[in-house]
Amino acid sequence: MFEEVKDKLAELGIDYQLVEHAPALTTEQADEFIEGIPGVRTKTLFLTNKKKRNFYLVIMDDAKRLNMDKFKEIAGKKQIKMASEKSLFEKMGLPSRVVSPFGLLNNADHDIQVYFDKEIVDEDRMSFHPNTNEKTIFIKTEDLFKFLKNLGYEAFTR
Repeated sequence: MFEEVKDKLAELGIDYQLVEHAPALTTEQADEFIEGIPGVRTKTLFLTNKKKRNFYLVIMDDAKRLNMDKFKEIAGKKQIKMASEKSLFEKMGLPSRVVSPFGLLNNADHDIQVYFDKEIVDEDRMSFHPNTNEKTIFIKTEDLFKFLKNLGYEAFTR
């Protein structure tokens, strides 16, 4: 699945730094593999509403915790929860613990809203798993937004 990411970034002329490592099962473990490399460490959460009609990708600093009540307010929904592994695979073709904005390449329904924590959008670079937990990509924030725009996604910052 990394090949699709690599090909799309090449098509868009987007440079990135790639770090290959053992599978990372937690953000803490991933951070150990990329220690000392500049760029904000992110975590990406895949959420849905109770009826599984609305889907959200929330990207934030991996040191922070999501305030679910505040996010419900932002999204204008009364009930939001973590989406199931099944929903993650159906919507983005990703296995558990590999949630990434690069999974939007596989979102045929184009029905996922993307939200960034406003505190990280001014950072120069961000890090993500490129649809595999055995690699980490560092990408310029402006290039990530270019990638999202090319796929037809608007990124909201809150």
